[in-house]
Amino acid sequence: MDTQRKLEILADSSQYDLACACGTKDQDRRKRSSEGTWLYPVSLPGGGKSILLKTLLSSVCVNDCKYCPFRSNRDVRRCTLKAEEIARIFMDYVRRKGIFGLFLSSGVIRNPDFTMDRMGAVARILRKQYQYRGYIHLKIIPGASDAAIEEIISLASAVSLNVETPRRSAMKQLSDQKDYDRDIVRSVKKISELTAPGSAYSRVSQTTQFIVGAADERDSEIVRATFGLYRRWRLNRVYFSAYQRGLGDSSLPGERHPVGDPGNLLTREHRLYQADWLMRKYGFADDEIPFEADGNLSLQVDPKEAWARRHPEVFPMDVNRAGKFELLRVPGLGTVSVGRIMKMRTGGGKVRSIRQLGRYGKRLEKAAGYLKFGY
Repeated sequence: MDTQRKLEILADSSQYDLACACGTKDQDRRKRSSEGTWLYPVSLPGGGKSILLKTLLSSVCVNDCKYCPFRSNRDVRRCTLKAEEIARIFMDYVRRKGIFGLFLSSGVIRNPDFTMDRMGAVARILRKQYQYRGYIHLKIIPGASDAAIEEIISLASAVSLNVETPRRSAMKQLSDQKDYDRDIVRSVKKISELTAPGSAYSRVSQTTQFIVGAADERDSEIVRATFGLYRRWRLNRVYFSAYQRGLGDSSLPGERHPVGDPGNLLTREHRLYQADWLMRKYGFADDEIPFEADGNLSLQVDPKEAWARRHPEVFPMDVNRAGKFELLRVPGLGTVSVGRIMKMRTGGGKVRSIRQLGRYGKRLEKAAGYLKFGY
């Protein structure tokens, strides 16, 4: 198999790992290049957008993760790129397409530390031979040693280790090999220590991903774990990936007990992103996120509106008196419209109509029902 064919296969296989930039709008979605590779959007630190080349180093894997289409007991086409091949291809993309950086993951070849050394070899070639100083996102393999983790962090701009589930009993449903405390919790803690403010690697960001619906976890557990990852371990971003039925082992709860329409899992993923946004951007705590009796987020109503419906005592809210974070709890208002309100109120100004906040449509129509314009 030549290098180009291997790259096509491995780049396509990398789609199952979402712990990098990817959004819901057309301009934020991944796009396949003319060479068959996947290019992913990313928000630049100084504003604007660019793209990442995303690929696996190898689809060979010794792990038994039951949700993964590349688990060890599955008969699938497997291949591995050499470090020199990835570095050369990537630099060619940088020169020809002006891409922003590289996202490199891998199946587990032999063992975690051997795999980490192979991924590190790619970064070392780029940093030393090609003098590349741009963005490199590298995966941390669960179970890797502290020394291997530090070596990868020293070469990367960003790292991610997928926690996959919010508790150890759910991890046991996903893998007979992985130990949740040893392979996941310990590693996340080590990454956080190495990248803490004031440390030698404080510039390196950390992200992670949950697999949603493969095990029997509830949204409430994922939300609590997400809040803890932000507050306790200072992660920069948490991603959620709806389990894709039919790819996993038949023993998984997600295969045995499907939750109605397959589209429900995608809606569940979307609701978790909305809850994540409330915590990251709108000042909500995890115990303020509203759940249904079964511990999951509503599939019919977004979590912000569900919170508002449960707190009628807060509304209607006075648009000319409420603070920024109070206004961010109003369904239909976002950071842009709230920023516009705060600017209009500067120097004693008043907001007299919902139509002053922008183009009047369903979003502002919804907000109008929760506001009053006292002045």
